[in-house]
Amino acid sequence: MTAHALQHDPFLPTLRLVAGKKPSVDDIYPRLFDAILEQRIAPSSRFTEEGLGESFGVSRSVIRRVLAKLSHQQVVILRPNQRAQVAAPDAQQARQILEARRMTEITVVQLACAQATSAHIRKLRELIARERDCIERNQRGPAIRLSGEFHLQLAQMAGNAPLAQFINSLVPLTSLIIAQFEAKACTYCAWQEHVAIVDAIEQRDSSTAVALMTQHLDHLESKLLKHH
Repeated sequence: MTAHALQHDPFLPTLRLVAGKKPSVDDIYPRLFDAILEQRIAPSSRFTEEGLGESFGVSRSVIRRVLAKLSHQQVVILRPNQRAQVAAPDAQQARQILEARRMTEITVVQLACAQATSAHIRKLRELIARERDCIERNQRGPAIRLSGEFHLQLAQMAGNAPLAQFINSLVPLTSLIIAQFEAKACTYCAWQEHVAIVDAIEQRDSSTAVALMTQHLDHLESKLLKHH
């Protein structure tokens, strides 16, 4: 999609925020990520800071910071003197990312079982409720993003900053792979499996939580890679 086409995309103007409120990076990041996940900004398309700024009604500096965050998460590719580009991971990259996640998130759920508070559990259940609501409304991009945020929140709960940082480099890219590989909106990262994981963490049942997380990521891998 060209910058010109992006500016006239009929979907993007709906992402503008309430007039008079100065949008922040935290406001724009989920909206731009959702647009990428819903392929309103197509895989491998190039776009400009100016075009995005106009579409979202924000300054180039805000867009630049959002793109930097997405670049750190490997969702967007930034190169000197070139337009930003949406990443397009292949099947081999997907396998490697999911392998790294499986190894890492086993440790995450073990730590989460030890660290979880009632506030943590409540926050996880709120994320699942929002994810389920988006699925029921057929809001594919937000549903995929919120599914990923569930895993990011688990990593925060674990209380290990380097581990959380590593997970943050894997989960958003996984969301992009889900959006690009999996055509059916109802089959990704089932919210019911998230509920079961939270139930096990709340009971501090580490062995069950590990088994459920492993199964959850196995299901995700089999769905994403069955045709690749």
